[in-house]
Amino acid sequence: MLEQFFELDKHLMELAQKAEDRAKDAFARIDEIAAYNEAKVLRAFIKNGVSESHFKGSTGYGYDDRGREVLDAVFADVFGAEDALVRHNFVSGTHALATALFGVLRTGDKLVSLTGAPYDTMEEVIGIRGEGNGSLKDFGVSYEEVPLTSDGTPDLERIPEAVRDAKVAYIQRSRGYSLRPSLTVEHIGELVQAVKSGNPDAIIIVDNCYGELVEKNEPLAVGADLIVGSLIKNPGGGIAQTGGYIAGRKDLVELCSYRLTTPGMGKEVGCTLNQSRELFMGLFWAPSVVANAVKTSVFALSLFQLLGYEVYPKYDETRTDIIAAMKLNTAEALTAFCRGIQKGSPVDSFVTPEPWAMPGYDSPVIMAAGAFTLGASIELSADAPLREPYAVWIQGGLTYTSGKAGILLAAQSMLEQGLISIKQ
Repeated sequence: MLEQFFELDKHLMELAQKAEDRAKDAFARIDEIAAYNEAKVLRAFIKNGVSESHFKGSTGYGYDDRGREVLDAVFADVFGAEDALVRHNFVSGTHALATALFGVLRTGDKLVSLTGAPYDTMEEVIGIRGEGNGSLKDFGVSYEEVPLTSDGTPDLERIPEAVRDAKVAYIQRSRGYSLRPSLTVEHIGELVQAVKSGNPDAIIIVDNCYGELVEKNEPLAVGADLIVGSLIKNPGGGIAQTGGYIAGRKDLVELCSYRLTTPGMGKEVGCTLNQSRELFMGLFWAPSVVANAVKTSVFALSLFQLLGYEVYPKYDETRTDIIAAMKLNTAEALTAFCRGIQKGSPVDSFVTPEPWAMPGYDSPVIMAAGAFTLGASIELSADAPLREPYAVWIQGGLTYTSGKAGILLAAQSMLEQGLISIKQ
C-alpha cells in the first residue's frame, strides 16, 4: 500500500514485508499490554470522577483548581503512586528530574547513579560538566556512579556498598545515548533490592522517560520511591503540548512540589491555563499511542537487522521503552537516515536536518523530528550525536502506518546514496 503514495524500491518493500511478518508475535505481545493499560487508565478516570468541569483552566494563583487535583489523582492511580505532581510548567523531562533531585537532596547529601553515566542533559544538573551554574555539586551534593558491567547491565554486586551512605539512588530506565540494555521493571526491582540490602533508607528515584505504559507495571510497583518523566513523551499520548510529572511517595512528592513552586505552597498553587483537557486526553490515549511507537520500533529493528546492521534491542526482545538504537557505522549513513525520517514526517517534511550544537549536549547532534509538538519524542523522531559508533536512536510513532512509512523512507534515503544494498 505505501508504495502507492511514496517512491520506494521494490526490493526494499519485499524485505519490509519479511521484516513485518517475522514481528507478528512481538506485535501480539504489544497489543496485549496496550489493552491491559487502556483498561487501567479507563478505571482511573472513572474512579476519580473525571468530568468536563475538570478541563477548565484556572488563572493567577490557581487556588482550588479541581482539574489540577483530579489530574494528579488519575496519574497516581495509573502509575500505582501515593501521589503525583503533574504540571504543564515542567519544560522537559530534565526539568522534572532536576526538580525531583533538588527537592529531595540537601547540602552534604550523596547521589549515586546505579546505571553508569546519566543522560547528557543531566550532566550539568548534577555538576559533572560546567562550573558555577547552580548544579547539585554547587550546592554541596556529592555524586558517584556505579559503572556498568561488561555486558552493559548494572553491577548488582557493587551497588549495596556504593549506596551505603547515599541519600538518593538514581536509576535511568532507558538507554539514553548509549547501547546498553534498557531496564525492565523486573530488573529495576532487582536494583531496588540491592539498594535496600545496603541502605534501607536510601530514596530510589527512577528516570522513567520513554518507559511509561510499555509494560503492565511501573517501577513504583517494585519498590522505587519516585518516578519522573515528560508529557511530550509516552504519557502525553502525542496530545500534551508540554509538561512533566513526578509520582510516588506522598512525602517526597510534596518536597518536590516545594521546589517547583515555593516551600509552604507546593501543590496548592499553580494555574492550569487551558492545558488540563489536553493532559487528561493525552493520558487517555497514551497506551494506544505507546503501542504504535513500540510497533514502529520493532519494525525498524527487524528491517535493519535484515539489512545487516547491529540493532539494540533485537526486534523480538521484551520491550521496556520505546527507544531503538542502530549502529549505522558512518556519519554519512547516520545523516542519510535522519534525512529520510524527516521526509516521512507529517510536519516540516521539506526540511533537511543538519548537525548542530544542541544545548545540553557535548557533541553536535543531528535530529529528525517533523512533529506537531516541538521535540515530542512520542512522535516519530531520530537523533544522534555525531560521534563513534555513529548509532542512531529512534523513538515514537503516533500511528503504526505513519511510523512504518518513516522508517522505509529512511532506508530508501540510504539506498539512493549507495549506503546500503539489498540482496535480491
